[in-house]
Amino acid sequence: MKPIKVMIVDDSAVVRQVLSSVLDADPAIQVIGTAADPLFAQDKMQRDWPDVIVLDVEMPRMDGITFLKKLMAERPTPVVICSTLTEKGAATTMQALAAGAVSIVTKPQASLSKFLINASDDLVNAVKAAARANVRRLGKDKPLAVPAKLSADAVMPAGQSAMSRTTERIVAIGTSTGGTQALEYILTALPRVCPGIVIVQHMPERFTAAFAERLNGLCELEVLEARHGDRVMPGRALIAPGGRHMLLKRSGAQYLVEVVDGPPVSRHKPSVDVLFRSTARAAGGNATGIIMTGMGDDGARGLREMHEAGARTLGQDEASCVVYGMPKEAMKIGAVDRELPLAHIPAAILAG
Repeated sequence: MKPIKVMIVDDSAVVRQVLSSVLDADPAIQVIGTAADPLFAQDKMQRDWPDVIVLDVEMPRMDGITFLKKLMAERPTPVVICSTLTEKGAATTMQALAAGAVSIVTKPQASLSKFLINASDDLVNAVKAAARANVRRLGKDKPLAVPAKLSADAVMPAGQSAMSRTTERIVAIGTSTGGTQALEYILTALPRVCPGIVIVQHMPERFTAAFAERLNGLCELEVLEARHGDRVMPGRALIAPGGRHMLLKRSGAQYLVEVVDGPPVSRHKPSVDVLFRSTARAAGGNATGIIMTGMGDDGARGLREMHEAGARTLGQDEASCVVYGMPKEAMKIGAVDRELPLAHIPAAILAG
């Protein structure tokens, strides 16, 4: 296997050095060049085109968004956004994801040593996921050392659902790489009158708030970053906040969410497995579970638990996925009732 060729574009020489050292330490990755801005990068890329670009969004001469749009129009290439944990950085990153970037890593700021210790796996995994991404799918449907891999038992023990069927339906969606564009497609296609929706999108802390705010401005239904105790109701979609798990609960005749801390599950926080397990418990046959584009297997076991609890379970098909990883793993273990192309999922949600 040839190593994944990476170009790093960032106006900070220190950040370029840190990112290069992290990526070059993995034998599956080769940093073929770095550049202080997109104009320098374009010159270097003409000589040796990378498999993945790690891109800052705020740079002199040409900003990352302009470069990304030009890249996707002329020669689509997987891009990982390296952004700061600030309100401005989060908002700009949402524009980058909408323009075709496949994932986000948070840029090291004050403590580069802390980044090297705590976040190097995130960067390496993001680059590897991006290398597998089918970036030509993006927009088509629009109108290593690793930590111990925990299961959902670490947050919520397994148990049987005792929920009987009711008229109120719940939709639980889990997604990762490529999911921001896929979720935008689905949620903008839904009318205000639709079932309550709970969503886990793998995304760093603080970015989920900007993502929810952006979708809320585009959609007929209300889209919010979930807070502990928020009600799940028709016409509302709640997105799990980055860095926290989200669980569905039932209180009398109402559904609500619990937002809790805990260890990463299936190496993610929030975890799709946690959301799906809680949905199986709280909603049983009143729920629909949907697993979509993303690398890895987070959500596969939770979706099977939903299936066993009587829920309807759907998977995004390979042809419409940016990365056919999570749906593939769910299919392997018999968790998916039916696979659908992305363009058919909004109608399936409304059909119940």
